[in-house]
Amino acid sequence: MNDEVIVSVEDGVMLVTLNRPKAKNSVNLAVAKGIAAAMEELDSNASIRCAIITGADNTFCAGMDLKAFVSGEMPFVEGRGFAGLVEAPPKKPLIAAIEGYALAGGFEIAITCDLIVAASNAKFGIPEVKRGLAAAAGGLMRLPRQIPTRVAKEMALTGEFIDAARGYDLGLINKVVEPGTALDAAKEMAKLIAANGPMAVIASKQVIDESQDWTVAEMYAEQQKIIEPIFSSHDAIEGATAFAEKRAPNWQGK
Repeated sequence: MNDEVIVSVEDGVMLVTLNRPKAKNSVNLAVAKGIAAAMEELDSNASIRCAIITGADNTFCAGMDLKAFVSGEMPFVEGRGFAGLVEAPPKKPLIAAIEGYALAGGFEIAITCDLIVAASNAKFGIPEVKRGLAAAAGGLMRLPRQIPTRVAKEMALTGEFIDAARGYDLGLINKVVEPGTALDAAKEMAKLIAANGPMAVIASKQVIDESQDWTVAEMYAEQQKIIEPIFSSHDAIEGATAFAEKRAPNWQGK
């Protein structure tokens, strides 16, 4: 890791903090590599159940570091894309905790996450067209799958921002909270996730993500391939037993 991406783990929840406040937490190559390393640790470490990504100093991320871009540096990691994340999100749940601005690549990081918690004064947008660029890190492809196409086009073609209330109304944001409390709210959400069966959580996320491309004719067969191991797992028996015995389950992840 590096000091531009701070990673910690507590009670099964990883916290990834973008730490370039003087540059509005914009993404350079070092940040991209730091995020990629964190995501690899998230998925490979069985003791970590989910992760939160946030930004230092009350702002999330202003996108790609344009000064670094002009100098020829590209904040991409092979196999993972921009920010070491957008082309290969983790298998485990990832929550964005947003204060301030989530713009351009920062917004694309946010919409790559599974859940978004945002402060009421947060702003979101893909203003790349204002700089002669395009939102190529998922904004033009992922966003229309999450909100109405015409709204996605409006954001992409005008480059104008939306606020947290509008994002919540569109179903883009899970929870809007008071300024300064987004991380606390995200931790509460992560705590709920971490308490659940780890195999079931991963499989549930996988089905939701992959089923977007399944036909009606194939969807149950494709789901079965992912879900079947869950029903024959140790954790499934443990979950049912714990319920009957009125105690907290002891998940083994197998």
